[in-house]
Amino acid sequence: MRSDVIHTLLVANRGEIACRIFRTCRDLGITTVAVYSDADADALHVREADLAVRLPGAAPADTYLRGDLVVAAARAAGADAVHPGYGFLSENAAFAAAVQDAGLVWVGPPVKAIELMASKTRAKELMAGAGVPLLAPVDPATAGPDDLPLLLKAAAGGGGRGMRIVRELDALPGELLAAAAEAASAFGDGEVFAEPYVERGRHVEVQVMADAHDTVWALGTRDCSLQRRHQKVIEEAPAPGLDEALRTRLHEAAVAAARAVGYRGAGTVEFLVSAEGRPYFLEMNTRLQVEHPVTEAVFGLDLVALQLRVAEGEPLPSPEPPQPSGHAVEARLYAEDPARDWQPQTGALLTLEVPEGPGLRLDTGYTGGDTIGVHYDPMIAKVIAHAPTRTEAVRLLARALERARVHGPVTNRDLLVRSLRHPDFAAARLDTGFYDRHLADLTAPGAGDPATAALAATLAEAVRGPEAVRGPEAVRGAEAVRGAETARPTRPGGPAPARFGAWRNVPSQPQRKRYRSEPDETEHEVAYRTPRTGTPEPYETPGTRVLAATPDRVTLEVDGVTRHFAITTHADRVHVDAADASYTFTALPRFTDPATHTAPGSLLAPMPGTVVRLAEGLAAGVTVEAGQPLIWLEAMKMEHRILAPASGTLTALHAAPGHQVEVGALLAVVQEDPAATPVPVPVPEETA
Repeated sequence: MRSDVIHTLLVANRGEIACRIFRTCRDLGITTVAVYSDADADALHVREADLAVRLPGAAPADTYLRGDLVVAAARAAGADAVHPGYGFLSENAAFAAAVQDAGLVWVGPPVKAIELMASKTRAKELMAGAGVPLLAPVDPATAGPDDLPLLLKAAAGGGGRGMRIVRELDALPGELLAAAAEAASAFGDGEVFAEPYVERGRHVEVQVMADAHDTVWALGTRDCSLQRRHQKVIEEAPAPGLDEALRTRLHEAAVAAARAVGYRGAGTVEFLVSAEGRPYFLEMNTRLQVEHPVTEAVFGLDLVALQLRVAEGEPLPSPEPPQPSGHAVEARLYAEDPARDWQPQTGALLTLEVPEGPGLRLDTGYTGGDTIGVHYDPMIAKVIAHAPTRTEAVRLLARALERARVHGPVTNRDLLVRSLRHPDFAAARLDTGFYDRHLADLTAPGAGDPATAALAATLAEAVRGPEAVRGPEAVRGAEAVRGAETARPTRPGGPAPARFGAWRNVPSQPQRKRYRSEPDETEHEVAYRTPRTGTPEPYETPGTRVLAATPDRVTLEVDGVTRHFAITTHADRVHVDAADASYTFTALPRFTDPATHTAPGSLLAPMPGTVVRLAEGLAAGVTVEAGQPLIWLEAMKMEHRILAPASGTLTALHAAPGHQVEVGALLAVVQEDPAATPVPVPVPEETA
């Protein structure tokens, strides 16, 4: 018998995971309640919920991390249960207790299980007693050369925050301080521990699902080795290349970990697998994981539905989990620029269209027209492919991403496609150093044809007409000029000729259009002419013929091959989607503006964010060294360093801790002095 039937569920989260949980609730007939910050007032998860409650403020600390406000919202909306999603308060034992104290059903593990696994150091002690394989801890105070390399980790958190790799003993004290400072800032707990760093280790995890009737399922393995900044990018199930003995050992260790803490609900036991095939326990995530869809696809399950079933007191459907089938791969589409140190991007997401079809799934918290803000994680969507074999699933996912139309901020879409098609990934040669080794190649200019894409954009603009090309104001202005010419006093022989400056356009003569491609900022110039037939045609482009041209679609024959281009224009940006690549161009003015340059040595904010700290002693007048970290910005859950562009003197400082800055804001100015001997400002090590 069910002890707690859920009728109305509040999701204490936002974005993609809130939308994902709402989808299951609709299937089960459960009323949904969203909470939202002021920054999320128009977000998709708010639009999709049956009810919504505002959490005043924008920053996570004032909204989604305020457990008291979330509980009050649940009461106000008449909810009888709370699902935490992932991130934010999902692994906060005090919040879980507060939900239950309020008489609400907690869709998560027992409070005690969360507490036991909350500290990685205490969790490892508990796992040792349960016979789960572990890496031996290292005392930083007595570490020697034989202990290197070391991995420093925050005891209370995850997501790569407070994590450092130490390869030299001299760097250990500084890295400890930096890791502790970041851990304290991110999790309110500065405890850091050290363990051996496993070179070329694989991140392999086991999904578990447990009920209150002594049933624990081990739902296969997932490989999550492709990571940037210790955060996952591509995940798959099952983890490829593991022999049956290792899989069995991982499953047994995961079940032992769950039983050791009296676990209930969905959880994940994470392991590091060495190149020699030895597994070591990392941590247990006492929540649903971002990558849960690949397990759902392989096992044919709805893990959220099972979470709700267990929370209502029901047993799992059978003593043993269903048999897996096929292979699934998930890619996280982020608004970020991998070629520029993974800088998060913000702005309007103008278009988001991912192909639909058998084996494909899209989980997202955005639609075209939404805005990607600065306060939250930059993940736009997860694209999942499921097929009978790994090769088929990888191919299906890569092609779906390639065909997707994603217009707006720069994304990691091209990186994902190249990663999936990389020989090491295809051969399942996976480890957490994949991007350290291959990032330069994966972000190098591609083998596409931006020049032909720019030509397609130009031809589409040419047939669009003057109003679309120049804007209605320009058209009205031209009409006003023509009207003035008509009204102008005439002279014998006709009206006076109109004078528009030192140049003029003659439609039958070649016209030129300039673009800058994004994000590599390469310039392209396109020449075309419009003959009396009215159909624009390329000029000085041998081997290219126009088959069709409309304002939003151009078909060209290039060296005998027919190619189609979809064209979308937003203000001065043009998005061109071809069969094998997508391009974004900014239309450039015919004449450049010499006033657009910034002063030498200016340090500009590369993204909107918050200044979290300055280098110690940083002030106008101090000397700095080229490449020295001076200012730390936090944006979208990551810290980013602003470096001195040259050795010299800091002549101006406009940044201060706590300041909110927009992209391009002037933070400081360094006046270069090549002859001077720089005296570096003392700064802690990188915390990004």
